[in-house]
Amino acid sequence: MTEPPFSDRAALASALDEVGYLVDEGLATALFIAMSIGQPLLLEGEPGVGKTTAAKAMADAMGAPLIRLQCYEGISAEEALYEWNYAHQLLTIRASETVDVGPGRRVEAADLFTEEFLLDRPLLRAVRHRGPAVLLVDELDRSDDQFEALLFEFLAEQSVTVPELGTFRAAEPPLVILTSNRSRELHDALKRRCLYHWIDFPDIERTADIVRRNVPTSAEPLVTAATAFVHRVRALDLDKPPGVAEAIDWVGALHALGITTVDTEGTRMTLGSVIKTPDDLETVTEALASGALTAESA
Repeated sequence: MTEPPFSDRAALASALDEVGYLVDEGLATALFIAMSIGQPLLLEGEPGVGKTTAAKAMADAMGAPLIRLQCYEGISAEEALYEWNYAHQLLTIRASETVDVGPGRRVEAADLFTEEFLLDRPLLRAVRHRGPAVLLVDELDRSDDQFEALLFEFLAEQSVTVPELGTFRAAEPPLVILTSNRSRELHDALKRRCLYHWIDFPDIERTADIVRRNVPTSAEPLVTAATAFVHRVRALDLDKPPGVAEAIDWVGALHALGITTVDTEGTRMTLGSVIKTPDDLETVTEALASGALTAESA
């Protein structure tokens, strides 16, 4: 097994801090173990808590490429593993018809299924990459059961088989990070193959630290008030509570408008940066109007 690039979880946390990602002890431990023992890590949590960003930050901290597989309903094996370059194959066939290659001589089918025509998709690209890499399988819960089964096989073998060319195995297996928003329950078989960590919303102080790093030119009173307000909004009965990403977007929007603190007028103008559904917008607006939720006291 290749030696991990960080001596311990503290060194990993420090490296993540240097690339702008604040990590708590629990997540730092999970990432370090996954990297050290070569086991996939499943990150679950509400949208906007930083699951995808954690994988990106790990790639930056390791100085490795991030290979991302974005999952969605109906994603196919070809989109995840590999495809054949049909356009190139067709052009090759047509070109052979215009060249004198001898009586009765044509391009054979076997000639069209070689490395020249192979298109690597994320899983094969991760396997064939030389050196460390981070493979992010993002929002796995949006895919279907068949794709999840295919992915489980890949995680178990760390290899991809192309029938025409053979089996490709990772000389240095990538660090695999899977994310899920829990829109559906993932299969137990896949969970057993992975380490697991739940990422919760950070507390107000950590949220403020994250926002400062992402909007460094914003006024300190604005950051403090906005992050406190976002935490109060999460206490409402919302379909999609705002996460860290929304807090960053909102402070950026307020800062762009020249607003240096949070007040009711500025909040109403920019709620679209924090609230993302009509029902939630109505709930927050009514809470502001009734006084159940205040902006000025943030």
